[in-house]
Amino acid sequence: AQMIEQAVTDGVDGIAVSLADPKALDGAIKKVIAAGIPLITLNSGSDLFKGLGAITHVGQDETVAGHGAGERLKAAGGKVMLCAKQEQSNVALETRCNAAAETFGGKVIQITTSGDADRVTQQGEIKAAMDADPSIDSFLGTGPVIAVDGANAAAELGRVMPTGGFDLSTEILEYINADKMTFTIDQQQFLQGYLAVVFLYLNITNKNTVGGGLPVMTGPGFVDKSNVVAVQELVAKGKLVRSLRI
Repeated sequence: AQMIEQAVTDGVDGIAVSLADPKALDGAIKKVIAAGIPLITLNSGSDLFKGLGAITHVGQDETVAGHGAGERLKAAGGKVMLCAKQEQSNVALETRCNAAAETFGGKVIQITTSGDADRVTQQGEIKAAMDADPSIDSFLGTGPVIAVDGANAAAELGRVMPTGGFDLSTEILEYINADKMTFTIDQQQFLQGYLAVVFLYLNITNKNTVGGGLPVMTGPGFVDKSNVVAVQELVAKGKLVRSLRI
């Protein structure tokens, strides 16, 4: 919030911001709008941007993404899911778990860990939750680090279960390729930042608007065993350069 308020004071031309904790940012966002500075939200906030006065939102609908995760774990035979979140008060993570529960169809247990910063502790917390309930047969982590930590916790207990995550990392792709995880959901975060800046530039220089009052979706896309090698190759290259005829 302080960084946003400082940007307003500095008279920046446009602001792009993620609404991971909308309550904490509410006052700062109101100052952006009051100052007449073009605003775009990204990553978190797909259901909030319009009410705040933002031009559009660039990201994925976390409800749609969560629904997809729940469906996949259900299709894999899951009956009791543990959904672990790595941050307190992050509405996107809460939505992911809640939406997954809606389509999973079975029992869903939610926990919030102490966070990604201490992976040993986080893995231990997930392991303890799994150990306390032998009926848990599916795991969903709301980020790439916590998803891998959950897969490792299950392995330590000798439990084989479908495991899903959100977002990409080299590590999570390796786990999917090695059959240690089932899938992860890609929301194309690079594209979120890139498009937010492009959209702001076009609005500032040419008064262009995008979205038509709706968010611009960059996900969800699913990475599983069927396409993980192709994704790994692209990640290794950094980007794909091709000659196109349009």
